[in-house]
Amino acid sequence: MARRFLTTFAAGLALATQALAADPVQQNNTNMLWFENWVGLSNGMLRVADPDGYITTVTAKEGTPVYQLDADSPLDGVYRYELRAATDEKMKNRDYDPDRAESGNNINAAEEYINVPFYRTGSFVVERGMILRPEDLPREEEGKSE
Repeated sequence: MARRFLTTFAAGLALATQALAADPVQQNNTNMLWFENWVGLSNGMLRVADPDGYITTVTAKEGTPVYQLDADSPLDGVYRYELRAATDEKMKNRDYDPDRAESGNNINAAEEYINVPFYRTGSFVVERGMILRPEDLPREEEGKSE
């Protein structure tokens, strides 16, 4: 009984550690945005919406997708993004159907287990044509009322 508990506990701990490993950290310089700590992730897709709503999609099969500002005339303002990727962790495919998988009619039904998806949203600010570092953003004063 104790051995079964320890085995189950160890397996749960391994899954928790695996899930924690996928924790990319937003990084930038003056004209590019990317993510560090890209551990356990693949097939990255970064969609960035500029202040006018124009959407740019950047993909990377391996490694982090890297967004670069428009070199000619980047718009100042808030840019919003969504980051999607596949983790190394597997989960049961709810669309799996062994009959359809063998016929090849439905690609979603072809695999019994698929990679668990990773998803995150965020934003960054462009001012005077450069991406600001988070620590350079103006802070609102606490307790200030209008």
